[in-house]
Amino acid sequence: MAWNQPGNGGNNDRDPWKNQGGKDQGPPDLDEALRKLFAKFGFGGGNKRGGSGGSSGIPAKGVGLIAIIAVIVWFIAGFYTVKEADRGVVLRFGNFHTLVESGLHWRPVFIDTVEHVDVNNIRSDSTEGFMLTQDENVVVVQLDVQYRVVDPRSYLFNVVNADSVLSKATDSALRYVVGHTTMDEVLTRGREDVRARTLELLESTVQPYTMGLQIVDINLLPARPPEAVKDAFDDAIAAQEDEERFIREAEAYAREVEPLARGQVRRMLQEAQAYKEQIILEAQGEVARFNELLPEYNAAPEVTRERIYLDTLQDLYSKTPKVLVDVEGSNNMMYLPLDKILEKQGRNVTSFSPARVPTDMSSGSNSSNSNNSSPVRSSSRSGGRE
Repeated sequence: MAWNQPGNGGNNDRDPWKNQGGKDQGPPDLDEALRKLFAKFGFGGGNKRGGSGGSSGIPAKGVGLIAIIAVIVWFIAGFYTVKEADRGVVLRFGNFHTLVESGLHWRPVFIDTVEHVDVNNIRSDSTEGFMLTQDENVVVVQLDVQYRVVDPRSYLFNVVNADSVLSKATDSALRYVVGHTTMDEVLTRGREDVRARTLELLESTVQPYTMGLQIVDINLLPARPPEAVKDAFDDAIAAQEDEERFIREAEAYAREVEPLARGQVRRMLQEAQAYKEQIILEAQGEVARFNELLPEYNAAPEVTRERIYLDTLQDLYSKTPKVLVDVEGSNNMMYLPLDKILEKQGRNVTSFSPARVPTDMSSGSNSSNSNNSSPVRSSSRSGGRE
């Protein structure tokens, strides 16, 4: 605000450093104001202006009070709190002193300092880049590593910036594993193997450094080809998926057909074994029958020969679909091809009842009239009478 304003009735002299009588007092004396302030707290007495006494020093009482206040402030400033998830690393004059757990603690200020390190929460770091595979192809690979601090002292003092060292070691291990793996394995079926090998190599790499870190797990994200050749890679992956699908279908078909084939093999073996036993038993039966028939043949050769002849004819006729009819009073024998007739009617004939054998075949009554008989009949009778 201006000191002299218009409209003051000609009184334009409003200087704040002048009193109301118009005398010039000058600016305030700052030294005098400070002396009065210290005097109120007992740190010194006032000094008379123009006197001969001189200024007095700070008394011992004031020095002691200042010292006590400073000690109290120093002591209160030494309290600090360590969070539940942290551990405190106490440094005395810059060197490691001790580790403290979570809670309220005290330290001498200006002597000890405390570094807080999170040891409960899991930290994460990732690496990504273009990497060259074993078959000289370029892929984009991204890997996330999860870790936590287990030794705060080693984490702070063994290496400079342990997080950065771990990140560089992760990138180096991943590039080494990808460089010794083909592109197809990195993109498709070998991802889990790449992850396991990278974890093993990373743990062996960081172990000698004793950084106080523990690797919890690593996660290999799906690798992808560069954008310039992405379409060609997609076609190749689709072909590989079709190949795997065809392989699975073939394996499923093999699992389905193989039991059937094995069952057929067992059935054929069992049938062969049964046929073998059947033939053996039939042979043994024929031998036993021959042994029983031999004494009868020695006793009555003619009767036995005729009986064998009739049994043979009956067996032959029972197995043939042809029918022979012997007309009484005639030397001719009729032949009825019933199998051909039935085939024309669309039937599948497998067997017929045995043909009737004429009763006069066993006797010799028609032997004199058999000059015009069929060759089959005459040959059979002649064969039986030998």
